[in-house]
Amino acid sequence: MIRIAIVGTGGMANAHAQAYAKIRGCKLVAACDVIPERAKAFAGRHGIPNAYGDVDEMLADAEFDAVSNVTSDAAHAPVSLKVVAAGKHVLCEKPLATCYPDAREMASAAKRKGVINMVNFSYRNSAAIHRAHDMIARGDIGRVIHMEASYLQSWLTSKSWGDWRKGSAWLWRLSTAHGSKGVLGDIGVHIVDFASYAAGDIKSVDCKLKTFPKAKGGRIGEYKLDANDSAVMTVELAGGAIGTIHTTRWATGHKNSLLLRVYGDKGGIVVDLDKSYTELRICRGKAMDSSEWSTIKCRPTPNIYQRFIKSIKTGKNDQPDFARGAAIQKVLDACFVSDAEGRAVKV
Repeated sequence: MIRIAIVGTGGMANAHAQAYAKIRGCKLVAACDVIPERAKAFAGRHGIPNAYGDVDEMLADAEFDAVSNVTSDAAHAPVSLKVVAAGKHVLCEKPLATCYPDAREMASAAKRKGVINMVNFSYRNSAAIHRAHDMIARGDIGRVIHMEASYLQSWLTSKSWGDWRKGSAWLWRLSTAHGSKGVLGDIGVHIVDFASYAAGDIKSVDCKLKTFPKAKGGRIGEYKLDANDSAVMTVELAGGAIGTIHTTRWATGHKNSLLLRVYGDKGGIVVDLDKSYTELRICRGKAMDSSEWSTIKCRPTPNIYQRFIKSIKTGKNDQPDFARGAAIQKVLDACFVSDAEGRAVKV
């Protein structure tokens, strides 16, 4: 039986708890949050026997094997490093850290300790993106020439996820003082992983970030709304291909949309999660002359939580691991430098 502790008991932690509850061979034994009352309420809601207000206290008192780190972005590194030092396995929310040096330290520490380490790039739960990765890697569309990817949300223009003006769960994502790296750090991290996993590693990036006015004086209560909410990047891949990746919270009509198009000299592949997590479209061979696309159905893949537990049981670390999380963080860091200096930056 794998015993799990959840650190950080905000909204996303409920998804972690619900996912573990469906997996045989593991159980939730502890919850921890800097707000003790929230940890206790969370523990009661999910039938967790122990609740703590401090990670050090939990490490000293509770018996467990692994941690889901669902803290705020700025706490990912310090919490994960403490847990790794104690010899516990870790599934950390994205982004792995708020800067590449911290992410690299986390990957190195986990490797030294020999613990299972994974980062929650949740759209790897799509079977279609794994099939696209495999097909592109074996040359099914030839040499990759061009790609485009987007992750679009609309919660700054709609109330489909609730009124962002009235909830701290949304407002902190718009405030650098509250640890946010903006749309780039929040969901841009997903589409950078999603696109480069299939199309190939990113070699250089030319990025433009922008923050648009959202409230009088640029502030709501304690939250200064200064984090980027739109990002556009031109990228060059390690194999020589070029492409674009963009993300925004202003995309009316797109509650949560991820799209990837990859074009090679022998065909093209499209993964559109709005349409399906288990299907992709392909145009290749004779169909290229008639521009006809066909659909490939993919077997569902285990989710990140299932793969994390399996990794602990087998001792074989599945992907995406901390090293991958650090590599993606390096791209994000390059994006911030590129935007600040107005030039392309090598990754």
